[in-house]
Amino acid sequence: MRILHVSALISLLLVAGCKKSTPASPAVSNLDGTYTGTFQRQTSGSSPISQVSLVFSGGEWSGTSQTPKYPGLCKGTYTVIGKKITFTNTCIWTADFDWTLILSGDYEFTATGNALEITKPGPSYTDIYRLSK
Repeated sequence: MRILHVSALISLLLVAGCKKSTPASPAVSNLDGTYTGTFQRQTSGSSPISQVSLVFSGGEWSGTSQTPKYPGLCKGTYTVIGKKITFTNTCIWTADFDWTLILSGDYEFTATGNALEITKPGPSYTDIYRLSK
């Protein structure tokens, strides 16, 4: 009988000691759609704002900007992991502008309802896309 109590106690301690895993924050699984809004490279001085449009469809994106090469939009692919979105830009670019403006690489994002904000900090600036579906 004593062995049964000890076994039950050990089982209880093992179950109580198990840490419940907290579910990861839900990732946005479907960004598909057309989003319009603004792009701005925020710096310590004033910086222009450009009207932009991004279309997401099945892991691919395309985009246009009111201001040529501000930002550098074209087309490519994207992946979403948690609150990070990674863009690959598949277009060929000329060397006559700041290539840090090309939509490419890792960005943080938040999606709330139909609103989407995509940001990328740089060494002396932050790129911000504020979009809605």
